[in-house]
Amino acid sequence: MSLRAAAVLLALAAVPAGAQEKASNGTGAVLRGLDKLNAKVTDIVLQNGETEVLGLIEIALKECRYPEGDPSGDAYAFLTIREAGVAKPVFSGWMIASSPALNAMDHARFDVWVLRCTLPD
Repeated sequence: MSLRAAAVLLALAAVPAGAQEKASNGTGAVLRGLDKLNAKVTDIVLQNGETEVLGLIEIALKECRYPEGDPSGDAYAFLTIREAGVAKPVFSGWMIASSPALNAMDHARFDVWVLRCTLPD
């Protein structure tokens, strides 16, 4: 487990259960990817359980959640991101839309962050 992931878990554990915000599940998420080499920005729409390839990385979305009753509120998504052909993920965990640096992906070429959850039609 990375140091950042441990810090997120400790921060969440410090919040009393009654004070934690209730969440609803989205059907997927809208992510934004940046290829730092050529400054190309790509928006990615994934459904829960789907995987998308962005350049040399594969982005898998497990689920996206948002504050109950506020779909435009702060989204957070569980992502697993791997380099093509490499089993060990470069990122695996919850990424929060309003605080992407809290648990950010550390990659030399690509950045990925959450924009919002998608909702059923």
